[in-house]
Amino acid sequence: MSSVAAPRALLFDVFGTLVDWRSGVAREVQAVFGGAVDAAAFADAWRDEYQPAMQEVRAGRIPFCKLDVLHRRNCDRVLARFGLDAHEATRRELNLAWHRLDAWPDVTPALARLRARFLLAPCSNGNISLMAALARRNGWHWDAILGAEHARDYKPELVVYRAAADAFDCAPQEVLMVAAHSSDLAAAAQAGLRTAHIARPDEHGPGRGERQPSVPVDWSASDLGALADRLLDDGAH
Repeated sequence: MSSVAAPRALLFDVFGTLVDWRSGVAREVQAVFGGAVDAAAFADAWRDEYQPAMQEVRAGRIPFCKLDVLHRRNCDRVLARFGLDAHEATRRELNLAWHRLDAWPDVTPALARLRARFLLAPCSNGNISLMAALARRNGWHWDAILGAEHARDYKPELVVYRAAADAFDCAPQEVLMVAAHSSDLAAAAQAGLRTAHIARPDEHGPGRGERQPSVPVDWSASDLGALADRLLDDGAH
């Protein structure tokens, strides 16, 4: 347990940390193409385009645009790679698969508990409409929606974390970044935030996710409920 005072605000990575993107995207791909494609492989290929697409923005090669726009560009590329064709309306609907992802089972009750004491917001690369759709689908109640669209840049650029802390009138050290990805937490710590790692060992398929952080963190927990137990413990400091 961290030896310093509890934070004022909690920020959350979303894809992989709060929602099971792989199962959700594969479900939607299966619904569209049936047995014509390995839906899980398509979901993996689509996700593999995620960081390269954002790097185009981070490097200044293309202007900032919403993740929905990048996801659609990536979807078209993966469809071509898999030899699949789809009408424009089908492509638009398939792109909304990312708006219809389900939370990991521990997430919704833990967020409800945490909201009683802390300010809560996603700090995601997902755009605001995407984050709002996931919140409504899964019964989450945010105090704000922060992250890439708010900062006009993509994680792990430090401005994204610092802009989120500033939105809550918090110093960086008063904010806890919660994520299942060590790289995200390393950047948040560099920006001055405190960090908590959530294990998601099956994010990329069975046994293909992080069980433990590979960087120093302030807290580490087996799931969000376990982190809530520690943060809400009356004896926590």
